[in-house]
Amino acid sequence: MSAKQDHPFHLVNPSPWPALAALALLLMPVGGVMMMHKHQAGIFPFLAGFSLVLYVMFVWWRDVVREGIHDHAHTNEVRHGLRTGMALFITSEVMFFFAFFFAYFSVSIWPVPSIADLWNVTHTTWPPKGTVTFDPFHLPFLNTLILLLSGTTVTWAHYALLQKDQESLKKALLITVLLGVSFSALQAVEYAHAPFGFKDGAFPSLFFMLTGFHGFHVIVGTIFLFVCYLRAKKGQFSEKHHLGFEFAAWYWHFVDVVWLFLFVFVYWWGGGNVHPGSH
Repeated sequence: MSAKQDHPFHLVNPSPWPALAALALLLMPVGGVMMMHKHQAGIFPFLAGFSLVLYVMFVWWRDVVREGIHDHAHTNEVRHGLRTGMALFITSEVMFFFAFFFAYFSVSIWPVPSIADLWNVTHTTWPPKGTVTFDPFHLPFLNTLILLLSGTTVTWAHYALLQKDQESLKKALLITVLLGVSFSALQAVEYAHAPFGFKDGAFPSLFFMLTGFHGFHVIVGTIFLFVCYLRAKKGQFSEKHHLGFEFAAWYWHFVDVVWLFLFVFVYWWGGGNVHPGSH
C-alpha cells in the first residue's frame, strides 16, 4: 500500500526519456565528428541522434503538460520551481549572448595585433576597410518593427488570457507566430543577399554568429508560441494555469530585447555609420 503524500511537491514517475536523451546526445557528436573527419557514414548516427532529440523533446514536454492538466501536479510550490528553472535557463542564454557581444566589442573597439593578419583587423576603422555592410534602415529596421510588434501581440495574448477572452488569446497568438515567421523569412532574404561570407573577416564572422544565433532563438520561440496556439485552441490555458504560455512569453520578450542590442550595435553602430574602433 502506497503512503499518502503529505507534501505539495511533485515526485515524478519513472521515465525512459532521460536515458533516451543521453543516447541521442551521444549519437549526434559521434556522427558529427565522423563527418568532420570525412567519414560519410557519420551522417547516419548524426541524423539518428537528431531525430531522437526531437522525439524526446516532444514526449517529455507532452508528459509535463499531462502532469499539469490531468494529474494536477503543478501546485504553487511546483509552479514556483518551474518558474525558477525557466528564469535560470533564460539567464544562461543571456550569458551566451554576453560572450558573443564581448567578442564583438573586443575586436571592434580594441583590435589586437595577434589577430590582425587572420581577421584583417586594423587599428583605424570598424568594420575593417573594404567591408560592405547592410543598410540598417532597410531590412534590419523592418525586422525590428516586426519583432517589436510581436512583443505587443504576445502581451495582448497574455492580457486576453487573464481577462478570460479565449478568442482574443488565440487571435493574438496566431498573429505573433506569423510575425515570427515573417522575421525569419526576411532574415533568410538578408543572408541570401549578404555582400560577405562567414570566413571573410572579423565583422562577417561575428555578424553571422550573433544574428544567426539570435535567428535560431526566433525559430525556437516561434515553434514555442505555435504550440501554445494549438493548446489554446484546445482550451488548455486558463487565467490561473498557463505556465506553458507564460514561459513562451518570457522567452519571446528575451528574444526581442536581444534583437534591439543587435540592431543598435551590430547593424547601426558597427555597420559603417559610426567607426567605434577609430583612434
